[in-house]
Amino acid sequence: MSRNAFSYDPQDTLDTRETSARGSVRQHRSTPPNTQDGRNPASKAPGRADSPEAREQHSTRDERSASPRAYYVHDRVYLLRDSEMHSVKEIGKFRVIAVKDLAKYAYGGDLERMQKDIRGLARQSLVTDKTIGISHKKTLRVVTLTKAGHRLLKNTNQVPDDQPIYHGLVKPREVKHDADLYRLYQKEVARIERAGGRPVRVLLDYELKRNLNHDLALLGPERDDPDRKSEVAEKHHLHVVNGKIPVPDLRVEYENPDLKLRHVDLELATRDYRPQAMADKAAAGFSLYGRSEDASRLRRVLDEREITARILML
Repeated sequence: MSRNAFSYDPQDTLDTRETSARGSVRQHRSTPPNTQDGRNPASKAPGRADSPEAREQHSTRDERSASPRAYYVHDRVYLLRDSEMHSVKEIGKFRVIAVKDLAKYAYGGDLERMQKDIRGLARQSLVTDKTIGISHKKTLRVVTLTKAGHRLLKNTNQVPDDQPIYHGLVKPREVKHDADLYRLYQKEVARIERAGGRPVRVLLDYELKRNLNHDLALLGPERDDPDRKSEVAEKHHLHVVNGKIPVPDLRVEYENPDLKLRHVDLELATRDYRPQAMADKAAAGFSLYGRSEDASRLRRVLDEREITARILML
């Protein structure tokens, strides 16, 4: 299906999206638990990594990280290893993640370890592992949190109170686009870290739209006033473009090398984007990403509309 860019106007409701593509306790980017033998290669001291003392320390860490911990939620007890809890948090923050991407980014490519963890989480009814058809010939295996997984994170204070956590699928027809946002995030974070920055928080468009809708609704009869609308857009670090407020797929907040809080708004453009929608997203200052198979089409749209922007590839 086609998915064009989403821009808010006062007639949109909170959960409504066009068939288009579509805040602040700081949170450190979680470091994936070691997924190989429990050892961190960077921590090996020259000439001492194979000493008996070092081997004993590594063995102790291995046992600690591999041993499940008990988490209590009302009358339930969940037993999770560190790597399993890390996956639960990642899935909750992004709502849906493709299994292949979870293995690559959260487990360093260790597919076997990831499969073991997902099976364990599914047995405890914390995640749902399903394969969804995305075209006549293609399928995509994804994982999402269950309500029990959502309660586990919230009731055991695994994430900051204002870090949104999601469960279940909102629109299965858009699952490929939504699942790709995790990969988009990883690409952008790598770029931020190469520049000396550090990611601290991630917001999906669900949350951005909700906060924006709330403040626009408070304007009452003045919500169509251009000046008042611009004030609300500025409050949320957004811009009015052609009378609407474009909302990105994803916002990443990060600290720059000077420890100043910054953010970048990201949009995953597809070949089905209307040219005007892409022009609006670019005018709003979003960083545009695209899949490699859509690259030629997207670049042609940029050239034809003389849009000053570049497409970063997933």
